[in-house]
Amino acid sequence: MMGHRQVEQAALFYEFSLERHIPADHLVRSIDRFVDLEDLRRELAPFYSNIGRPSIDPELMIRMLLIGYCFGIRSERRLCDEVHLNLAYRWFCRLGLDGGVPDHSTFSKNRHGRFRESDLFRRVFETVLRRCIRERLIGGEGFAVDASLIKADANRQKGIEGDKRLPPEAAGRAIDEYLAVLDDAAFSAATEVTPKFISPSDPAARWTGAHGGQAFFAYSTNYLVDVENAIIVDVEATTAIRQAEVLAAKRMIERSIERFDLYPSRLLGDSAYGSAEMLGWLVYEHGIEPHVTVFDKSARTDGTFSREAFTYDHTRDVYRCPAGKPLTTTGTLVNNDTTVLYRASKRDCQACSLRSRCCPNTPARKVPRSIYEGARDMAREIASSWEGRTSRRLRKKIEMLFAHLKRILKLDRLRLRGPNGARDEFTLAAAAQNLRKMAKLIPMPALTPA
Repeated sequence: MMGHRQVEQAALFYEFSLERHIPADHLVRSIDRFVDLEDLRRELAPFYSNIGRPSIDPELMIRMLLIGYCFGIRSERRLCDEVHLNLAYRWFCRLGLDGGVPDHSTFSKNRHGRFRESDLFRRVFETVLRRCIRERLIGGEGFAVDASLIKADANRQKGIEGDKRLPPEAAGRAIDEYLAVLDDAAFSAATEVTPKFISPSDPAARWTGAHGGQAFFAYSTNYLVDVENAIIVDVEATTAIRQAEVLAAKRMIERSIERFDLYPSRLLGDSAYGSAEMLGWLVYEHGIEPHVTVFDKSARTDGTFSREAFTYDHTRDVYRCPAGKPLTTTGTLVNNDTTVLYRASKRDCQACSLRSRCCPNTPARKVPRSIYEGARDMAREIASSWEGRTSRRLRKKIEMLFAHLKRILKLDRLRLRGPNGARDEFTLAAAAQNLRKMAKLIPMPALTPA
């Protein structure tokens, strides 16, 4: 039988507890345990005026941003609407039922202005990282490093040819930031190669076709990850070229040592970090085992012997060719003082039966040896061992983080422009990923009845 709507007089008073209406297993409860913003106001005080109307609470703004990144809410307008309507988000932002949510325009002005000048998001990330260290989620023995391309907020069809430079009338925050980092190897000074196209709206973004499809403007987000629990130890934004990514790896390793005393015993990485200079930096300057694929282009394709056919004698400091003849060196450095040349005797080469397969077009064979060849040999030896095979498998953890960044957090395209905008987005996203990881690894304590 069909029921009838009961019309009752509205109650004069309601008792509503926001705390009781948030499920015990909701993600906001789990991550709220690890968000500590007590020192926020003191750090931001220099960026606020002593007169005028009171500003929006900066802690509220940061909590709203964390909600946006943790739950993949990319639009600032939609984020404000979601925080206004969602009880769990209101609870996390300490708004209660009556608290007002900032207008999206006010939210955007603070994010694009005051916060971008304060280095606040780096401090938020490091606060979360310190909590990870206290919870013993970071082993500090093995780190992995890698980079991933993120599309810039720049229209690929409006790019101008790189050799034409920026038009004189070009102006904007992203352009000012680009001009400020022209000498920074992470964005401009790592290579002298002129890019094919430059974006007038975000010139620090790099034109790249690395994905194999249509080329686009992009930045690189660089992660340094502790492989024990896939916690992000550091994050750095760079332009999308290999030289800048290697520089970012060095910066992140040194920063983790200086600020958190996290000294890795080994570093896992692909061939992008396998240059001789990078391997030498790891082994000789920091004593870190290079579980890194060696970047080696010594193989020949013309049928003659490659360098691997020559055996190095460490005791006598000579190479032995396939015929057993020695190649010696005077010790003179070439190639910007990074390479030593070992030369065979002309008499030995002219009388050798293997000359057609060794040096058919030169009087004698010469073999270059990097001053970092010892570190390269160590990396090759590790790669062929059981530990090296294990490291290649563990390296996938950092690739999974990039997949999580793009698919769950939905950071497959930037919303902010310029080097500072890229840093802010990548840093907050990494903080959100660490918060989600802690929420998963550390169980919630039992809630006591209200």
